[in-house]
Amino acid sequence: MTNGKILIAGGGIGGLAAAACLLKAGIDVDIYEQAPELAEVGAGIQMSANPTRVLYDLSLQEEMDTLGYRPETYRFVIYSTSEVLQQIQMGDAYVKKHGVPYYVIHRADFLKILEDKVRALKPDCIHLNSTVTGFRESATGVELHLADGSKIEGDALIGADGIKSPIRSQIVGEQPAHYTGDIAWRIIVPMSSLTKEDEISTVDIWPGPGRHAVTYPIRSGKMMNFVGVVAYQGLSEESWTAKRPWSELKADFDGWHPRITRIIDAADKDQCFRWALNNRKPVEGWSTDRATLLGDAAHPTLPYMAQGAAMAIEDAAVLCRTIQSESSVSAAFDLYQRNRYERTAKIVNESSANRGLFRRNSPEELKEAFAARGDISAERTAWLFSYDPITVELT
Repeated sequence: MTNGKILIAGGGIGGLAAAACLLKAGIDVDIYEQAPELAEVGAGIQMSANPTRVLYDLSLQEEMDTLGYRPETYRFVIYSTSEVLQQIQMGDAYVKKHGVPYYVIHRADFLKILEDKVRALKPDCIHLNSTVTGFRESATGVELHLADGSKIEGDALIGADGIKSPIRSQIVGEQPAHYTGDIAWRIIVPMSSLTKEDEISTVDIWPGPGRHAVTYPIRSGKMMNFVGVVAYQGLSEESWTAKRPWSELKADFDGWHPRITRIIDAADKDQCFRWALNNRKPVEGWSTDRATLLGDAAHPTLPYMAQGAAMAIEDAAVLCRTIQSESSVSAAFDLYQRNRYERTAKIVNESSANRGLFRRNSPEELKEAFAARGDISAERTAWLFSYDPITVELT
């Protein structure tokens, strides 16, 4: 199916990546996004080799090198001492092993890279202020319904509209989320507000008692990204924009390593955001004959493995390939899900399992747990980083 029009619900990372892949392949696409502008909240994301191969296939290496940052090492460090538990070599060693770099990048910068690529391929592709409410399909096409009463006709529909997707609800039914017991803080601080010893070129995961933190530089090393995940009872609402008092963040990491407390002390006290982390089990049946799901709409995951955006980009590339190779929409969507379900379910489940690995009450318990876990670098190299969505065999 290469001569029809595909409608995409959602203009986030997954929707834009899908549009870029499809447009590059010569397939017509329109995106419908509820927001008045494409914008992301202030937080970093990580791009390992698996999604980076897709970005390079889209000729985005220069943009990633300009706006992204290549860390030297990915480390798991003890919350109180910064002693290294395990590490994964990044930098040139990572490129030598995988052919492409590992990037960390501000979400807003990354979204702009994808938006610019889509607009370069089709200037009028993105329709803003277009809230999707559902769809209707027939034997010959699909009709996308918008909140203003508009009905858009196309040959197929991709639901890339996130964990609260009305397209997902229509395809797989309502799937209640359950609160993990964790909330997540996010802040970004200027590197110039920290000490020289804080100007490091590593991605650091800080596991500890009842919580863990993630730190890494973004924007050419000029900013430090911080995410702090804390066990907390009584929340359930998923929101990326809920401000909370800085004093609560400060209290949550009291007594942690000075690198962590210095980052928190340097935060804009009016820009501390917290959201609840909810979880859902992997589900099959992402597709109807004319509609399918992608990214968080298909397989929402916890941020304990830094693969949420990566999975959406992988989805985009594989789905584009199946649409090119199959003669019908339904066959393309069946092939897509067959080749994506097992891998994405593994990532979702391992992300959930990492919560238990990261929560230990003492340095000694952390050392025992990470020793028992085995070599994380070797394991992720074997199946996670080595995956190439552009060339993987589709069966």
